[in-house]
Amino acid sequence: MSSWTAKRFWKQAVAEPCDGGFTVTLDGRAVKTPAKRALVVPTLAMAEVIAAEWDAQSGRVKPETMPATRAANSAIDNVAIQFDAVAADLARYGETDLLCYRATGPQELIDRQSDAWDPLLEWSAAALRAPLIATAGVMHIRQPETSVAKLAAQVRAFTPFQLAAVHDLIAISGSLILALAVTRGRLSLDQCWALSRIDETWQNELWGVDEDAAALESLKLQALAEAARFFALCG
Repeated sequence: MSSWTAKRFWKQAVAEPCDGGFTVTLDGRAVKTPAKRALVVPTLAMAEVIAAEWDAQSGRVKPETMPATRAANSAIDNVAIQFDAVAADLARYGETDLLCYRATGPQELIDRQSDAWDPLLEWSAAALRAPLIATAGVMHIRQPETSVAKLAAQVRAFTPFQLAAVHDLIAISGSLILALAVTRGRLSLDQCWALSRIDETWQNELWGVDEDAAALESLKLQALAEAARFFALCG
């Protein structure tokens, strides 16, 4: 059966062990991904969260309210199938990392970025052995090949389930370094979000908050939180 059934037909969703990990059953029938692959996840905790999402459905199934289910589906149907391509795409963020491109003015913003981002670049150099070069402006600069290679190796070391979460951590923050810092416990989710939004915060302080932009930012923060939670569920 497809996991995106139009309406709820089951009475109970249960997380349980299976060959290769854990799965979720609906009245005893195993859930499958949209591509009709077996939904087998690496941890019981993840399966329990997914089961809770299914149990919370009423009437029409709403995938938008099931972030862990969607992330698991993505890991199985997309990331695992084309792992090398996904890892390569994400690793390229190390060549153009947000933390490396700084404002040219005013001085207060320059200082704010430096105070916030320099410690993360120092951490990358020390903990990841991947020093990166920062520059003023948006003109592309070439990063050290050894650093790019070490960051790429970090990305390839993730499992498909972890990489599904890391994808959103990187894409939303705009920074491979920030994402890796979250996965290693160097940053909390709130710290990652604040560090990734220094420019936006500066603009808001200058010109005020735009309601539409604020609504979009709220959705991005929610998605970032869901990605961090899914990574933690990978065990």
